[in-house]
Amino acid sequence: MKILAISDEECPALWDYYVPGRLSEYDLILSSGDLKASYLSFLVTMARCPVLYVHGNHDTRYAQQPPEGCDCIDDRVVTYNGVRILGLGGCVWYHSGPHQFTEKEMRRRIRKLRYQIWKAGGVDIVVTHAPPHGVGSLDDHAHQGFEAFLEFLDKYRPQYLLHGHVHLRYGTDQTRERTYGETKVINVCERYVLDLPDRPVPEKMRNQLIWAKKIRQED
Repeated sequence: MKILAISDEECPALWDYYVPGRLSEYDLILSSGDLKASYLSFLVTMARCPVLYVHGNHDTRYAQQPPEGCDCIDDRVVTYNGVRILGLGGCVWYHSGPHQFTEKEMRRRIRKLRYQIWKAGGVDIVVTHAPPHGVGSLDDHAHQGFEAFLEFLDKYRPQYLLHGHVHLRYGTDQTRERTYGETKVINVCERYVLDLPDRPVPEKMRNQLIWAKKIRQED
C-alpha cells in the first residue's frame, strides 16, 4: 500500500501545477495538519482514495469549513486494508486557542483511546501534528513535542509516527526520519511517501475504512 503523508505546506506539484493522474498511485492520504481545507478537498477529489486528517494548531477554520469528503481521525483508531491508524492532532499549549494541549490533557486523550487500541489489536501508524518530545521537536515553546507521545511509543510500539508542525526549513539540522525504540518517527512536512507491504485482507473489507468502536469513559 502506498501512502502519501502531508503536512503544513501545500505542495505546488499536487495543487498549483497538478496534472491528471499524478495522485493515481496512492492508496491512502494522511494529513498531519495545518493545511487548507480546500487543499484536502482537492486531493480527495483527484486521488479518489480516502484522505484522513488530524488538526494542526492553525486549523481553526475547519470548524466552520471542514475538508469536504475527508475523514477526521483525531482521537480515533481506523483500519484501512489491514493497517491500523490512530490520530492525535494538536500541539503543546503555548497560548490560548483550540488544538493546543498540556501534557496532562494529551495523556488524558491517550488514556481514552485504550479501548479502541485494544479493539483494533494494536496500532501500526500514529498520525500526529506535533512530534514526540526530543525526537524532531525544537527548543522554543511553540514547537516542543509531547512527552506523552514517548510514553505512548514505549507502550504500544507502533511501526511509524508521522508528524508535521516543525517545518524542515526551520533549521539546517532538520531531518525527516528519526528512530525511537521500535518506531520510525517521520516529519512529513509538505509531502512524504510511505510504502507498506500489502496485507492479506478479506475482499469485502478491502478499501473500506473500519472504525474501532468508542466507549464512554470517565476521566
